[in-house]
Order: sequence, then C-alpha cells, then structure tokens
Amino acid sequence: MRSFATATALAALPLAVLPAAAQTSAPIVADGALLDVTAEGRTTRVPDIATIRAGVVTAAPTAAAAMAENAARIGRMLAALRRAGVADRDLQTAHVGLSPQYKYADNVPPVLTGYQANNSVAVRFRDVAKSGTILDALVAQGANQIDGPNLSLDKPDAALDEARVDAVARARARAELYAKAAGLSVARIVSIGESGENAGGAPPPMVFARMAKAADSTAIVAGERDVTVTLTVRFLLK
Repeated sequence: MRSFATATALAALPLAVLPAAAQTSAPIVADGALLDVTAEGRTTRVPDIATIRAGVVTAAPTAAAAMAENAARIGRMLAALRRAGVADRDLQTAHVGLSPQYKYADNVPPVLTGYQANNSVAVRFRDVAKSGTILDALVAQGANQIDGPNLSLDKPDAALDEARVDAVARARARAELYAKAAGLSVARIVSIGESGENAGGAPPPMVFARMAKAADSTAIVAGERDVTVTLTVRFLLK
C-alpha cells in the first residue's frame, strides 16, 4: 500500500492525503454535501522483465540414479543460462522433488518401479526479446518442463504515479458531473484513499512442455500491460 506523500506528481494539489487503510475524511466545517467517488487510473507500459520456470524431470530404477541424472542435466541448463548472459542474481531454485513410482493392478499390491526426480529453476530475463532463443537453448540442454512467461515491469513507480494522476482526474470529472446534475459545484477535495494497484503484473502464465527443439525459435512477444491504481476520493459540493 502506498501513500501519496511520495507521489510528486500530486504534490501541488490542494488536498488532504490519507493512507488507504484509514479511509477517514477530514472534518467538514462549511455547509455542503459530501460525495465519495471511486475511480481507476490507468496507463500502459511495455514489460521489460520475463520470468520463466524451466525444469528437468528424470526417472531411474533407484533414487540415487534419478537424482544424479537430474543434477547433471540441471547443471548443463545453468551453464547454458550463464553463457547466454543470465546473471546469478536472476537465477533461483524453484523446486526440488523426488517421488517413488508404482505400477498398479487389480487385486495386487502396488509394485515399486523406480523413482522420479524433478528440479526447476526460476529464470528472470532482462532482455525479453532474447528469452525465446534462450528457452530453445535450455531445451537443447535437457529441459523438458517450461512454465511461463510471466511478463512484468522492473521499475513500475513512475507508471503507478501516472495512473494516480489519471485516477484523480477521472474522479474529479465524475464529481463535476454529479455536482452539475444536482445543481451544485465542486468546492474541493476532502480526502483521498488508495485501495489497490496493479503494477503491470501478468495474468497466470501459460504452461507448456517441450521434449525436443522445434525447427523455429520460440517467440516471446512482450505486448503492453495496463498499470492501474484505484482511488476513493471524497469531494465537498456546494
């Protein structure tokens, strides 16, 4: 939750800014009517960060063999990522797992057939245009599970401030409309509460698996993301 105290774009407005959690208006001394307006401000940005989970699933008769093969393939994946210029700070282990595998049949106890190991790494790409090519390299090094991409903004603060300014303008325009319909005018803003924001985050990422490298490179298209802020603005009408 953010306070408007840090939003320099709104600093010149004559208003009393309240944290979103408080939602309490300043006392009204003059006669008039109070009007609460909820408005969503919006701007757009091209995402500059892509996050993808790449992993390896291996199976072997013993747990040790499954884990050893898995570790070798993950090692090759990480080496390929580093060769492609992905920094260590943009690599993070997301999951490591080992589970027994059974064969089931009617009227007989399950039979242990081996073990399955899985290991996945969250990879953050700071050059979205290159992420598809790197995914293909990962598949060539043994990755057989890929989830993503999740596209987002690295530094959304300026975009959020633009959305805040837009939200105030939208709220004021709506207040002017209501005031005119009621035969009144907007005297001033009494308070502002911020009730939510979206810093350009993506919807849940698609999930796909590739067992072999395709003839064409995987394309990751950034597109645009909406950056939004929702405000509740209280106006004094006279």
